[in-house]
Amino acid sequence: MAHIEKRGKSYRIRASVGYRVDGSQVQPSMTWTPEPGMTQKQIEKELTRQAVLFDEVCKSLSAQSGHIKFSTFVDRYMEEYAATDLRHRTAVGYESLKPRIVNELGHLYLDRITPRQIKAFIAKMGKPGANMRTQAPLSPKTQRNYLSLLSSIFSYAVDMELIQDNPCTNVRPPKMDKSQKKWYTSDEAVQLLDSLESAPLKYRAFFTLAIFCGYRREEMLGFEWSDIDFANRLISVNRASLYTKERGTYTDVPKTEGSKRILKQPQIVFDVLRKLRSEQLEMRLSTGDQWKGSDRLFTTADGAPMHPNTPYAWLKKHCKANGLRFLGVHAFRHLNAALLINEGADAQTVAANLGHSQVSTTLNIYAYEFAESKAAASQAVADSLVSRLKKKAQ
Repeated sequence: MAHIEKRGKSYRIRASVGYRVDGSQVQPSMTWTPEPGMTQKQIEKELTRQAVLFDEVCKSLSAQSGHIKFSTFVDRYMEEYAATDLRHRTAVGYESLKPRIVNELGHLYLDRITPRQIKAFIAKMGKPGANMRTQAPLSPKTQRNYLSLLSSIFSYAVDMELIQDNPCTNVRPPKMDKSQKKWYTSDEAVQLLDSLESAPLKYRAFFTLAIFCGYRREEMLGFEWSDIDFANRLISVNRASLYTKERGTYTDVPKTEGSKRILKQPQIVFDVLRKLRSEQLEMRLSTGDQWKGSDRLFTTADGAPMHPNTPYAWLKKHCKANGLRFLGVHAFRHLNAALLINEGADAQTVAANLGHSQVSTTLNIYAYEFAESKAAASQAVADSLVSRLKKKAQ
């Protein structure tokens, strides 16, 4: 409530709308003078009304100018933007990051947060003890996720004209440790394919797709038989199968616009998919009315869409049983990209194959592989020229 102070024949009304960086209060004020002839009772009534109006105006202007607690605005962002404009899984992921951000920065005011404070927050996560379970630093990737959320929050504030600039723009993201990138070698892929000969057909089909085509896990789980063109050896990516605790397994659009793609794939892929379709048709006949009616390639025994975590869990057990290195499902996507690059595919081709919306994404992830491929090509040219020179000199 506004504070009222009598000053001669007038009254000063002050409102409190927050604190400055130095801790001092922000207290805009106004002066109100009673009209001649007003009784004391009329003065008190009108003075109270003026104080309420001024207090409401000041708070409104404060919110519009961005001078609001950051924790308050984070809640607004989650409700007004994340929940409505972002993909469900992205919004759920942001909700999991929210507590740490609010705990560290929530007491500050939106329009007072500086790049230095954000940089300090990100740096703190890279120190021992940041991970409450293991007491280890959070990975550079996780730190980048926090910075990405903060940048999205401040961008929304800029769009809403609450602040002029996004302070995250001047904060460099943590460098990724390139040496920690792990994916299967071509020899390991051959070993796995060999071990899959005795595996259940749906898993043999799933990991054949992963190795030879490089699809994302959610894309493969979203495949329906209408996406498979056996005659022309084409596969269309039209949807993704995802899971969150709140919604269970659900269908969504592919990750990016570039993820929607139609690609021609090797014959070996369609050979195993043809067998899978035949097996699934037999299962549908034997199941009868109990079949869930899904047209998905990868299903449970009763035809319901397969849980997104099932391939990961199965592969982990399979690798352990067969003495194979386990790196997860996504590692096959990296393997496929590396094999394409080693065979001389350019960045545009690799990006199209992987469903990256921007070629720059492909170049950033596989910079080392492109450099190695280029070096190998240059060496091959040099070897050819040297060989010709030697022959000419003889």
